Amino acid sequence: EEIRDSLEEPVAAICDAVKSTLDKTPPELAADIMERGITLAGGGALLQGIDQRLANETGMPIRLAPEPLYAVAIGSGQVLEEFEALRGVVFGSGEF
Repeated sequence: EEIRDSLEEPVAAICDAVKSTLDKTPPELAADIMERGITLAGGGALLQGIDQRLANETGMPIRLAPEPLYAVAIGSGQVLEEFEALRGVVFGSGEF
């Protein structure tokens, strides 16, 4: 109970940040997110109940990445393997 209470403030901040970001998201992208949901990655994804809380607060499907602790490293590795194909995604439309 004490641990849950101590995590309430940071978890609330995470939920607020997600909702704020969604509020600023262009409608066409927001529609895709509403349909596909949000995937949680990183150590915070392993906080018990955070997926359900975010689902309740956003009304969106929430799921955990298959290996949340390693998801960023795995994704970064995949980008490096396909760097040329993903150059526009990584750097935007600017020239590098």
